[in-house]
Amino acid sequence: MLSVAEENYIKCIFKKSERSLAAVSTNAIAEAMQTKAASVTDMLKRLSEKELLHYKKYKGVRLTAAGNEVAKQLVRKHRLWEVFLVEKLDFSWDEVHDIAEELEHISSDELTEKLDKFLGYPKYDPHGDPIPDQEGNIKYRSKVTLKELEVGETGHVVGVRDSSATFLQYLDEVRITLGSTLTLRNRFAFDGSVQIELADGRALVLSEQVAKNLYITVNS
Repeated sequence: MLSVAEENYIKCIFKKSERSLAAVSTNAIAEAMQTKAASVTDMLKRLSEKELLHYKKYKGVRLTAAGNEVAKQLVRKHRLWEVFLVEKLDFSWDEVHDIAEELEHISSDELTEKLDKFLGYPKYDPHGDPIPDQEGNIKYRSKVTLKELEVGETGHVVGVRDSSATFLQYLDEVRITLGSTLTLRNRFAFDGSVQIELADGRALVLSEQVAKNLYITVNS
């Protein structure tokens, strides 16, 4: 059995290296966990002794196969609970993260599988992130940020890089949701902001900060 703190560290390392498979630095973990580097080092040594990660001083951290399995199951539970909270309990997408952070530590595999079945085996959570299946397989989809879109290209919103409540609330205010179709009409060299046109005909100017935090799948 792992403590909640140990599980949180494992999930943090996984999310930092999920797509790149690169080693994660102690400082990056400390920043993400909002703690001191010395505290991170102590935890990494403990998890290394449990053979959940490879840790060498100044060389960064990589999860072992066992560590990856733990992380994927935590991510699976977290994202399934987010789906449940939004679809069945009518929470908004900016409210569910902290609640799911608590629920993900329930250790019952039977509960997780029944929850998955009850929800109809969803593939993505309310923020567009893929949900690992029972075996830990993750199906990633091709996507770029709005910042990377070419002028004239059309695509639809499939996720967010920043899932903070303030960013999600901002998207609600400008009526951009998962599935929204948009076309990039202009990019302003002065500040990197972009002008988009939505499928309902609305034109919006979005900051560079917003553009780099919206994931888009380009229409073929």
